[in-house]
Amino acid sequence: MIYMCLADGFEEVEALTPLDLLRRAGAKVVTVGIGKATAIGSHGIAVSCDLTDTEADPALPDMLILPGGMPGSKNLDASPFVDKAIAEVQKKGGRLAAICAAPFVLGKRGILEGKHAVCYPGFEGELRGATVSSDAGVVTDGCVTTAKGMGVAFEFGIELVRVLYGEEKAREIAESTMRPFAGCTEIYPIQ
Repeated sequence: MIYMCLADGFEEVEALTPLDLLRRAGAKVVTVGIGKATAIGSHGIAVSCDLTDTEADPALPDMLILPGGMPGSKNLDASPFVDKAIAEVQKKGGRLAAICAAPFVLGKRGILEGKHAVCYPGFEGELRGATVSSDAGVVTDGCVTTAKGMGVAFEFGIELVRVLYGEEKAREIAESTMRPFAGCTEIYPIQ
């Protein structure tokens, strides 16, 4: 199971594009509203979440996705539920994914230490211990995938399909949306 955490101020495209692509691939993705059932995006789009953080079990997901946006990323960072879910996913060797400003949530917790990562420009200093790529839009290093921002939300979503279901499925989903499959810009092996 995959949890995508949505806090007020999330970047809508960074959440809904990967959510759509993963569900097309057959993934069970549950949106979790941080603090309430309807999260309001940074551009005023309201999204009704599947569960709230008080209803969701932080021990269930094998993957956690954190969309960026402001103040959405700061709201994710302040959430005890997000802390618990990150810890549980790591404990079971699951996957973490964050885009735009949200990689700073992982960076502050030392999760990016020794990994390659990307984020929205200006947040590089928050990616404690990471090697930050200047050219890549999406980077997968081991069990962590990060992306720069809204402009690569499609590639981020397709990369998440790839890491879960393989390149053939990622290609199929990309091509079914009339988008050529290009693959992730940078991929590093699980250490």
